[in-house]
Amino acid sequence: MTRGVASNLSPNIQGALWMLLSAVTFSIMATLIKFLGEDYPASLQTFYRQAAGAVILLPVILRHRGAAFATRRPGILLFRASAGTIGIILSFYAFQHMPLADANALSFTRTLWLVPLAIFVVKEKVGPLRIGAAVVGFLGVLLMVRPGAGGEFAVGAPALAMLASSFLFALTVTGMKVLTRDHAPRVILVWSTFLGLLFAIPGAALTWRVPEPTDLVLLCAMGAIGVVNQACYIKGMSLGDAAAMAPIDYTRLIFSAVIGFFVFAEVPTVWTMAGALIVAGSTLLITWREQRLARSAKLSAEPDGR
Repeated sequence: MTRGVASNLSPNIQGALWMLLSAVTFSIMATLIKFLGEDYPASLQTFYRQAAGAVILLPVILRHRGAAFATRRPGILLFRASAGTIGIILSFYAFQHMPLADANALSFTRTLWLVPLAIFVVKEKVGPLRIGAAVVGFLGVLLMVRPGAGGEFAVGAPALAMLASSFLFALTVTGMKVLTRDHAPRVILVWSTFLGLLFAIPGAALTWRVPEPTDLVLLCAMGAIGVVNQACYIKGMSLGDAAAMAPIDYTRLIFSAVIGFFVFAEVPTVWTMAGALIVAGSTLLITWREQRLARSAKLSAEPDGR
């Protein structure tokens, strides 16, 4: 019955529901990261996250066997997995040491990083509108990371970690654009998960500790929720238009602010909210512009412009 009701909804409505579920699961995962952060460093949490993903993907590998690892671009897959693993560690560190709302707001700079990467890596032609939106977005970042009381400009290590993490995640998105030309999404996910697990082992070994039974359950739950979050995000973006789905993802800011207030007694500053609004507006404009360009390219490629 549930599937029948869902089939009656428009693709954008279905996508919005998946994106909303993605925002909820992300907020829960971030809460567990912060809650466990005092006893389990980011590198160790990353290992558990990747291990949970490997366990969940094991049935997919057994079903498809060699096809799950079929690739012609092992170099890009290796680079993407290493950048993604380091990005996860840095983001976990930021969530552990920053207010949830601040860390979430800075995480959205991933879209801003895609603009210079499109110019210098993918060699795309980027117009002044997208460049201007990216510049304004980074000005919003500067507004967020400045301290409110002293008026001095000083960026802490957690904020730098989240910005670096967002840049690395933007690299993985750029790599995915190249890989999706001749790779199934299943192959990309399997490689990134298992290579990520392999790359996470050294950091986990250096910070290893035997978790308490309750902590082990929470660590495994955090890892599993991370995989579910990724699946929900991919599903939502595949069903709906990117320009329509992007605003739904920003509900993470609301969820993180509410959870931060009630669970960790965190109150977002005015600077955080103002900067987050600027970053959100800039990334939404970039997403909308890219959607229009993609539609124009598709129309021009069709016979007689149809």
